[in-house]
Amino acid sequence: MTSRKDLSLIARYSALSTILREGRLHGFMHFLWQILINGLFVGSFYALVALGYSMVYGIIRLINFAHGDLYMMGAFIGFTVLSLLFGKGGGTALGLVLAFVLAMIVVGVLGAGVERIAYKPLRKAPILSLLISALGMSLILENGVLATPGWGSQFLVYPFTSSPAGFSVFGASITYMQVLIFAASLVLMAGLQIFVQKSIFGKAMRAIALDKDAAQLMGINISQIITLTFLLGSILAGAAGVMAGLYYKEIDFMMGFDIGLKAFTAAVLGGIGNIPGAVVGGFVLGVLEAVGSAYLGSQWENIFTFGVLILLLVFKPTGILGEKIGGRM
Repeated sequence: MTSRKDLSLIARYSALSTILREGRLHGFMHFLWQILINGLFVGSFYALVALGYSMVYGIIRLINFAHGDLYMMGAFIGFTVLSLLFGKGGGTALGLVLAFVLAMIVVGVLGAGVERIAYKPLRKAPILSLLISALGMSLILENGVLATPGWGSQFLVYPFTSSPAGFSVFGASITYMQVLIFAASLVLMAGLQIFVQKSIFGKAMRAIALDKDAAQLMGINISQIITLTFLLGSILAGAAGVMAGLYYKEIDFMMGFDIGLKAFTAAVLGGIGNIPGAVVGGFVLGVLEAVGSAYLGSQWENIFTFGVLILLLVFKPTGILGEKIGGRM
């Protein structure tokens, strides 16, 4: 089945082909500007999810393969809240706020619970045991959603339909919904950076990333800080899931796998364990994806994106801003 996302990408590719055939240079430049805006917008989703990967890796050197599925859970919770409050075709600002808040709270608690159940008992086990446990939690979340009545359809259409109203910037169309979602993404990213750099808990997180044994000797509760790290990353993933549902208008139980792979790649691209690097990597990945889908078509999107990323990492294996070392989280 072709999703609305794929149809949108095909339409953009067809528009670009028409512009090139007719030689409309002015329109072509506008289209390039539109590609950049779309790429940055989608990149904001990748950046929010990549932050969770980067923080967890910086603290305990674990790749949490269930993290993408927490993003998926956020999308389904947002869908449920909006469906219960407004039914199909309606919505208010208060409803959007409730959807975001509830999704962030529920997914945050779920992420912390996943850490307690699947990872905490295995902290001293070989890393392979942790990776297998992470994959198991991913399958549990995916199949749990599939088995939930009302959630198991291949695609669910978000009940809130945003207004097409917006404005134009240098010929590129931007909706007010896009602006609100992008602004919310930036606020969450900035809030996380301030929390990590300025709060006592953020200092504890950076201390553990620098030297876990020394931090424990200084009285830092390692277990609580690790749980807090999972909580924060899951909150961001839940918010990103709601944003993606509002943007693409449809969700499915496998959507976490795709963005999990891309968000992890974004974290590596920016510098795994580096919070600003995860943000930069997310935006770069979003732009690469937009360019690839526009020029080559949606079927070549991932080939182009990951081909470029492989080349970038061959020449700079530590990522754009460098892998997190010591206290540079």
